Amino acid sequence: MKEYVILAVAIISEVFASSMLKVSNGFKRLFPSIGVVMGYGAAFYLLSLSLKAIPLGTAYAIWSGVGTALTALVGVIFYKESIDLKKCLGLVLIICGVVVLKLSSSH
Repeated sequence: MKEYVILAVAIISEVFASSMLKVSNGFKRLFPSIGVVMGYGAAFYLLSLSLKAIPLGTAYAIWSGVGTALTALVGVIFYKESIDLKKCLGLVLIICGVVVLKLSSSH
């Protein structure tokens, strides 16, 4: 279970880094740019730690799927990006896929 907590922190770090990309203005703003580098560094380091106990395919699918869904939500909530039925359906399908992968790896 500890490895999934590490993976969750890796996901949050990746979402943070992706969010900072938006405000870094092409790496022209110092502090958001530092946030990008630190966030991605932490994300990949923590992902590598989680791989000690979680199969690569499962961990990466969860990391990228949940990260994509959360990043899309951050875009909607913080950057006022539009959301419609198709985007909602896509996010639901990503989450369903992650759940199925998790269930298939816990046998």
